[in-house]
Amino acid sequence: MIIAPTAQVRQRVVLGEGARVGDFVILGEWPGDLAEAQPETVFGAGAVIRSHTVIYAGVIAGAQFQTGHSVLVRNNCSIGDSVSIGSHSILEHTVQVGDRVRIHSGVFIPELTVLEDDCWIGPRVVFTNAPHPRCVNLPNCLKGVTVRKGAKIGANVTILPGITVGENALVGAGAVVTKDVPAGMVVAGAPARVTGRIEDLKCPWDGVTPPYKI
Repeated sequence: MIIAPTAQVRQRVVLGEGARVGDFVILGEWPGDLAEAQPETVFGAGAVIRSHTVIYAGVIAGAQFQTGHSVLVRNNCSIGDSVSIGSHSILEHTVQVGDRVRIHSGVFIPELTVLEDDCWIGPRVVFTNAPHPRCVNLPNCLKGVTVRKGAKIGANVTILPGITVGENALVGAGAVVTKDVPAGMVVAGAPARVTGRIEDLKCPWDGVTPPYKI
């Protein structure tokens, strides 16, 4: 285990075998009164937490968890094995992330979002959860986005509250998703519309040996 001298590992933080913690990392940050009982924060074996990352108390992350630089993960998130979160991405509290999920850089993921196993989230994707921001009843009407197993979200996509992206679906870069995406389908545009099926996609680059799969 390697912990940089400038890192802060707060109380009730458990680091698995072989973990590496970079400079100016804070693990086990707590948003409330420090006198309150804080939940345990756990990282599985082989975690790599790079510089300036802040992870709040109550996060449970599996084996081989990795962050880029300056990642923020708020309290009580559940993160599976072999998950990678790119630099400058933000996970708000109570986000659920499955196994082998790849979150690229600059992604915003608010509370109540669910990312199932093997999802791929491109850079600068924005998930939302508030149908009417600043509504007086906002805490009771938040609805997170659900991304089903194996779905892929292209760069710069915005997904509106309560949307479900179906299993193995693909959302094209720059799309604004206002309706549920059917499993196995490709959507693109603003607002996003179905443009085809995953099984019909072909590699756009010459010289790639078929079969091409995504």
